[in-house]
Amino acid sequence: MPWTWRYEKADGAVVSGVGQQEAIFASQGDAESWLGENWRELLDNGVEQVSLFDDARKEYGPMSLQPEG
Repeated sequence: MPWTWRYEKADGAVVSGVGQQEAIFASQGDAESWLGENWRELLDNGVEQVSLFDDARKEYGPMSLQPEG
């Protein structure tokens, strides 16, 4: 099954036109590693939270991209 991220605003509205929106991963670990490397760029492009999907099933989320502090 393909793993994908859904990019969202804080209110859950989907953010489109991010550039990496078509990123598809072979495993959950690959998807999470990619997010760990790219979350700042996503945040700079208006993404405030993400949800991880295994095909059409939500694995978890929403998860904030805002740094804790």
